[in-house]
Amino acid sequence: MIKYIVQGGTKLSGSVTISGAKNAAVAILPATLLVSGPCRIENVPDISDVRLLLEILRDMGAEIRRYGRNTLEIDCTRARNATAPIELVRRIRASYYLIGAELGRFGHAHVAMPGGCNFGVRPIDQHIKGMRALGAEVHVDEEAHLLTARAAKLRGAEIFFDVVSVGATINVMLAACRAEGQTVLTGVAKEPHVVDVANFLNMMGASVRGAGTDVIRISGREKLHGCGYAVIPDQIETGTFMIAAAATGGDVVIKNVIPTHMEATSAKLMESGARVIEGDDGRDFYLRVVMDGRPRPVNIKTMVYPGFPTDLQQPMMAYLSTAAGVSTVTENIFENRFNHVRELRRMGASISLRERVARIKGVNALRGAQIYASDLRAGAALIIAGLMASGRTQVHNIEFIDRGYEYLDQKLTALGASIRREAR
Repeated sequence: MIKYIVQGGTKLSGSVTISGAKNAAVAILPATLLVSGPCRIENVPDISDVRLLLEILRDMGAEIRRYGRNTLEIDCTRARNATAPIELVRRIRASYYLIGAELGRFGHAHVAMPGGCNFGVRPIDQHIKGMRALGAEVHVDEEAHLLTARAAKLRGAEIFFDVVSVGATINVMLAACRAEGQTVLTGVAKEPHVVDVANFLNMMGASVRGAGTDVIRISGREKLHGCGYAVIPDQIETGTFMIAAAATGGDVVIKNVIPTHMEATSAKLMESGARVIEGDDGRDFYLRVVMDGRPRPVNIKTMVYPGFPTDLQQPMMAYLSTAAGVSTVTENIFENRFNHVRELRRMGASISLRERVARIKGVNALRGAQIYASDLRAGAALIIAGLMASGRTQVHNIEFIDRGYEYLDQKLTALGASIRREAR
């Protein structure tokens, strides 16, 4: 097992380049199943979730070539309608995108119930509702944790989602691209990665209109074709480095970003006293985050996009643990995303919980400790806490962090942090 050793107390400074968006890439890769032909995809993050999906696709017969660290060519011409390896599927939440892609391409899907981070019940009932509306028969074997879906022909439908779900929006969108007729999705998610997947599908010849709004209209196509595409920058990695810069009292230029995606995060950091400066170097947009002194307390409520993202709630709580006053964080998306609180308390944070609300009374400083990540973004929060703390922090269970951050330790080291991976 591998852990991170973090020596706190260093202000981050310099520049860092953001990788491709994890949440877009893990949907775009399964979407390549929809076509018989090569897709060249650039800016793909080299993270464990991506490597797992590539292994699943390869097992299904896809031919995969790598050109450099972040460019892939995926050819699913010879892909077969095989059951994806259960032991792999259960290790990654985004494996549910295989349902929509396989239904669209083959008319049949047999997929193990997905795994990934555990922070509460995340049912896929909206996915199932959408597939059934398109004409698929869906059966869930609760004992074997397997989902089977079959359709002689998918047909367009009007589908209203009962709750806003990024996964369901994308999954049904994948299947609907190959359905007969028009599909109208209402009550959809509007996150940047939803728009990115829609743009990728359109590059393959699909007709997806309205992504980023409340209603998406899809005109089904009998065939799609291969294409070239570049994944957008990762909104959550951007926010993580923004928060880390502010938390260490640093001065960091964050390159390859889309500033409009970061407006909610920027607003809260500025409210806490940080300076967030937007710029353009002639090639890419960047954000510069500068922080002097102790942060002011702020109140945060997680919301669906364009509100404050749930994936940055945990890193933000680490940052606010030393604010000069009392902050509150209300988690409106997941019912159990406070597993990191116990670990922050080990470092001296003063946090009380009541249902979905955390009350953070700022302390003067955190101290190093042995702490354990419980999920991907909790791991990022604990690394930020270690960078803030006095002394040495050991962060265990970093396999969660590797799921979504590309070479996080190397990027932090380049900014002056003292962090290293160590076998235990």
